Amino acid sequence: MKEEFWSALSAIEREKGVKKEILFEAIEAALVSAYKRNFNSAANVRVQLDRETGEIKVYMRLVVVENSTQPQLEISLAEAGQINRSYKCGDIIEKEVTPKNFGRIAAQTAKQVVIQRIREAERELVYEEYIDREDDIINGVVQRTEQKNVIIDLGKIEAVLVPGEQMPNDDYRQGERIKAYITEVRKTTKGPQILISRTHPGLLKRLFELEVPEIFDGTVEIKSVAREAGWRSKLAVYSRNKDVDPVGACVGPKGARVQAIVNELRGEKIDIVRWDEDPQIYVANALSPAKVLRVRMLEAQKTANVIVPDYQLSLAIGREGQNARLAAKLTGWKIDISCESQVQQDEAERSAVNSAVAQGSDVIEKT
Repeated sequence: MKEEFWSALSAIEREKGVKKEILFEAIEAALVSAYKRNFNSAANVRVQLDRETGEIKVYMRLVVVENSTQPQLEISLAEAGQINRSYKCGDIIEKEVTPKNFGRIAAQTAKQVVIQRIREAERELVYEEYIDREDDIINGVVQRTEQKNVIIDLGKIEAVLVPGEQMPNDDYRQGERIKAYITEVRKTTKGPQILISRTHPGLLKRLFELEVPEIFDGTVEIKSVAREAGWRSKLAVYSRNKDVDPVGACVGPKGARVQAIVNELRGEKIDIVRWDEDPQIYVANALSPAKVLRVRMLEAQKTANVIVPDYQLSLAIGREGQNARLAAKLTGWKIDISCESQVQQDEAERSAVNSAVAQGSDVIEKT
């Protein structure tokens, strides 16, 4: 082979990370198949590619037997003895059978093998790059739509945004830049497949890490996220530094930080609440923006009974129960909400019943 080819193999080793020896072995294996396909399909052959000169030789491997019946695979003991008297049955004799015009076939085969190996190496490098980015955020450009799947161009590879991971208020215009969350990286026969999401709660968490320096450096911690993508989300935050307001840090000056995230999520409403180790306080905070009068925790049932002013009841529950539902997801507690007047009425009725029972008991004792 020519010196240029040797230089190309060295370049591939440097740039693609494919060892030259791996390419040599792959080329030799491919040349064996090429020889059998073009010259002698029945023969047992070995191809030797000289690592220094690039010279290619083909050897037919013959097994020494007492009496040969398959001349392409065997050689008789008598014939072997004419080559070297030390041969015995079971030994392997190699006989050079390099065809005169094998160089052209070899060059074409070697080229195909190298191209294939380069593709495999590139796929492996892309896979290794993105497998470490699972559960991380990426930037991409909307490329096209295929059967409701949105294909996002990441530069080196395309990612797939399936319908179940698409936000209801996204229109995915071609050429538009969007951020998404990598949920899974699969290794397939056609190369790595990257699955992304715009609805995953992790996307919201990563966006806040990008926008809020205090979260990125660990001063403020995101304790929990609850999300109904495209509509509303709740984020519970906590500050390790008593002098840092975790909610204020996430909101930013004049709401700039949270607004940038709202814009990225196409207007999705975001409630940022303060996490507290006291579950009563935490549940009350989670129902923001509603005001809570008191919370009673039922540990055995993992339930929080919450009482709110009458005028706050609809706000606490939210449209179609969304606020209460998200608060329950955020805290991990089942939340039952009651208004103040109903609780007072129930307490008055119970008091009246208890009073009547007590009076009845007094009458029975006197009798």
